[in-house]
Amino acid sequence: MSYSVGQVAGFAGVTVRTLHHYDDIGLLVPGGRSHAGHRRYEEADLDRLQQILFYRELGFPLEEVAALLDDPAADPRAHLRRRHELLTARIEKLQKMAEAVEHAMEAKQMGINLTPEERFEVFGDKDPEQHAGEAEQRWGGTEAYAETQRRVAGYTKEDWRRVKAEVDDWEQRYVALMTAGEAATGESAMDLAEEHRRHIGVWYFECSYEMHRCFAEMYVTDERFKAYYDSMRPGLAEHLKEAIVANAARHDA
Repeated sequence: MSYSVGQVAGFAGVTVRTLHHYDDIGLLVPGGRSHAGHRRYEEADLDRLQQILFYRELGFPLEEVAALLDDPAADPRAHLRRRHELLTARIEKLQKMAEAVEHAMEAKQMGINLTPEERFEVFGDKDPEQHAGEAEQRWGGTEAYAETQRRVAGYTKEDWRRVKAEVDDWEQRYVALMTAGEAATGESAMDLAEEHRRHIGVWYFECSYEMHRCFAEMYVTDERFKAYYDSMRPGLAEHLKEAIVANAARHDA
């Protein structure tokens, strides 16, 4: 029994054009022809096509597929080992791409709808979505998280510029305060801690003093936050924690 090129294309899930190409390059020459000169594929041709598609699925170039099928001296295991190495490298690259896509999805969830160029322009090398996934996991069911999502969804590039400018200005003033030797429990430090709390309230959600205390604890117990604040000036994370706690106590009093 033999089959037409259209039938084989349907069996194998390839195009007729692909089969014509395989014939033209000698990779899969049909075993017969009809009286009208049309290609007719026999069972042996189908077996060979199955092997071709197997190697193609693994990513082998057509010339290597031909060598594997036609060269008696070819070592399929050696080819497979090399292909395995290439596939492993490709998988790693795809995983990184998937992480990048996931990161972009988190950014959309946060509502930071800026182009990559705009994000770099506004934030520089500081990544505003670095902890987006963790934030959703930790606080995704809270009113504060929902309020943050609602607010930032409407922020423009200029809004994010203002947020960044306020943060930069506050950071510079806090570093200057520490450099001057101001105590964390002093009025100046507590005023900056209050400004820190109000910034959250203006741009994200109403931050209570109790919640601010929780943040203060996280700034010293979570190594990532501690590293962020201490990168401005060594000891700043602990200093800020004490200032936030003192400011909350001042309010309570």
